Amino acid sequence: MADALELDALWEDFHRVVNMTSQELAAWLRVSDAEEETEPLPDQAGPLTGQHVLAILQKRRTDLTDDDIRVMYEVVDTVSEQADLESEPEAEETDRRHRLMTIGHDPLKP
Repeated sequence: MADALELDALWEDFHRVVNMTSQELAAWLRVSDAEEETEPLPDQAGPLTGQHVLAILQKRRTDLTDDDIRVMYEVVDTVSEQADLESEPEAEETDRRHRLMTIGHDPLKP
């Protein structure tokens, strides 16, 4: 498990890159996973990583598991690699935006 300073830094980085609220993420996961005929149960919507991010958003830092910490590192790395945090996103980058939104990062949010 990470030491306290490392965990503090990870917590800050995670909450900086995950800029959607748990309600926004839950709603997005349901919408993104819905099909014409069916819609998954709310707690089963979206990819596993998105579900895990949602669970982490609803936890206190002291309740994190090693698996949570692994997912937090994964999300921070993914958003850092795929999102251009310095410049405005282009409207035509919808697929990239939707992929990032499944892990809690909306590039169009300030």
